[in-house]
Amino acid sequence: MRAGKRSKPWLGAIARAAALLAFAGASVAAPQGYAQRPEVLAFVERMSAEHGFSAQALRKLFAQVRYEPQVIAAMNRPIAAPPTYDDFSSRFLDPERVEAGAQFWRAHAGVLDRAREEFGIPQEIVVAILGVETYYGRNTGGYRVVDALTTLAFDYPRRADFFRGELEQFLLLAREQNISPLEPRGSYAGAIGLPQFMPGSIRSYAIDFDGDGRIDLANDADDAIGSVARYLARHAWRTGQPVMAPARIEAQDPQPVLARFDGGVAERRSLADWTHDGLTGFTIPGDLSAEPVGLVMLEIGGAPTYWLTFENWYVLTRYNRGRLYASTVWSLAQRLRQSVEP
Repeated sequence: MRAGKRSKPWLGAIARAAALLAFAGASVAAPQGYAQRPEVLAFVERMSAEHGFSAQALRKLFAQVRYEPQVIAAMNRPIAAPPTYDDFSSRFLDPERVEAGAQFWRAHAGVLDRAREEFGIPQEIVVAILGVETYYGRNTGGYRVVDALTTLAFDYPRRADFFRGELEQFLLLAREQNISPLEPRGSYAGAIGLPQFMPGSIRSYAIDFDGDGRIDLANDADDAIGSVARYLARHAWRTGQPVMAPARIEAQDPQPVLARFDGGVAERRSLADWTHDGLTGFTIPGDLSAEPVGLVMLEIGGAPTYWLTFENWYVLTRYNRGRLYASTVWSLAQRLRQSVEP
């Protein structure tokens, strides 16, 4: 982050304290009475002891936090059956989203080029992630982040430890940015801004890419672009290397290949091993021929198709787990590149 004007440390501390004490607003206390719950009070004491927060200010904050039953409902929403690739990807690959992505790319071409030069991430990959995550900023979520994270931290036992960690990161982030924790809005899981970063990821990977002195992933496309590129770079994106390549199973007995799939993904093996079992029809750069590669099955047009997956595909799964997500980002990226540079 670019340094701003020199400030007096005690003034910054007063400003942060004022932001925390401003929590006592007009909103109604949470139905579950978060400010009185023992586990919340224990969390407050830990935040005070480990990070120097005012326990009084945090208690006032949690008195205003609202339990969000819709958050729990969304987390527990049943899935009748795992979606196919066609089912999952169709809404992200429609012509309207591709065109909107092309317009976003043209509008921010200079920033995308700079991110490509600085971090080595192709422009189409950054734009595709923003397109899948939030439709290029159209759908960033309407929940107060503190409500969503508190609800999940204390009323969703299955992943309570994870969300308590993110609530801790969020309060630290709000203090660092000198904003009230009651202000930011995001998804039902507490993800924020165009790229839907969790608070911990914002603190670890986000960047002030336009140099205005603050990181704003909700309203600043420059910061969102730079932060996505930095995230992928920090997770070992390999510049200039492929993501996926189509392949075919041409063997009298396809079981040696098919038996290796688990949930549509097969483990990484050498190309020699895949070829021995009947995989063919692929073309990849010669410098990758010695590296282990994975295999993914995607249902396209109602039929299974097979794709070799390289290291960059696995980097995409670090952003959001799952073969459908990573493969859809790559597919949207190809369509965006074709639309912008036919």
